[in-house]
Amino acid sequence: MNDKATITRISKRFRGFLPVVVDVETAGFDAHKNALLEIAAIPVLMDEHDKVYPAETFACHVEPFPDSVLDPKALEFTGIDPFHPFRMAKAEKEALRHIFDPINRYLKDTGCSRAILVGHNPFFDLGFIKAAASRCKLKKTPFHQFSTFDTATLGGLAFGQTVLARAAQEAGIKWNSEEAHSAVYDTERTAELFCHIVNQWGAFRLAANSTATP
Repeated sequence: MNDKATITRISKRFRGFLPVVVDVETAGFDAHKNALLEIAAIPVLMDEHDKVYPAETFACHVEPFPDSVLDPKALEFTGIDPFHPFRMAKAEKEALRHIFDPINRYLKDTGCSRAILVGHNPFFDLGFIKAAASRCKLKKTPFHQFSTFDTATLGGLAFGQTVLARAAQEAGIKWNSEEAHSAVYDTERTAELFCHIVNQWGAFRLAANSTATP
């Protein structure tokens, strides 16, 4: 990580919250019945010029929890084979800790009070994380329990586009449809989009302030 003076800058930007971009891939839409299959997370930091940027990517494949429902249509859409021998998937509790532990380290290093989930329609991602944490009897997650940042809303505001691929392309972010719908790829593109919009807003606000009449 960067030096302490820089790493803590993000704690002043979002009311003490640390934005963490998250994407999950699942075996359906019901967080309590369908399996969590992939999860990826990227903390967002701020540099000395007040520009936000994606930090490290943390990700893993997840074993379906016992008696979970695997919707064939969802698996066809994502292209995930939950039982492929090369997935190197982790049990759900281990997978959550693999994601939560580095986020908690970032919270400590940045001085932020809580992580706030950034996602494209983030109620879906947060819902699956909360359901998995409950199944694993994890009393606390790093994330705020209900507040999120939604790049679908931000993309609609900034570019008139609510679909991730279209908003990313409008922002000048390269998009590869063949790689989409993996947790890592979608998280990295979502992080780029979020940072682009936040930085764009910062530039607009700076320009407006510089031209304002005293």
